[in-house]
Amino acid sequence: MHHPLPSGPQAAREARRVAAWLLAGHPVGRPHDTTEDILVIVSELTSNAVRHARPPYALTLSVESGRAGIALSDASPSLPRQHGGRGPLATRGRGLAIIRALGAELFVSPGPVGKQVIAVLTWPE
Repeated sequence: MHHPLPSGPQAAREARRVAAWLLAGHPVGRPHDTTEDILVIVSELTSNAVRHARPPYALTLSVESGRAGIALSDASPSLPRQHGGRGPLATRGRGLAIIRALGAELFVSPGPVGKQVIAVLTWPE
């Protein structure tokens, strides 16, 4: 599924809504907490794009047995970077760390215009 997103702060809410709809109707079995993890990853990737990149944004979500691929594309060529030195009470700069803590692998795929930040989450079948 590929879904264009709005360019403002409502992008994360829209991405999460579309992902939840797709996951609810997808026949692949997965643990309930995995569904929640996917939705958190969608929110974090989208929020990062809105905060650090530029539109247009689009969410691509692929789910198959034991694996989900979540990609957020934007028009910025700047690569994402993890901010260090943030304390436990920091309210910003933790998105990529959260995604990794959920067990997802992160990749960046540069494109002719912008990039895709891709998270791959796996679970036992």
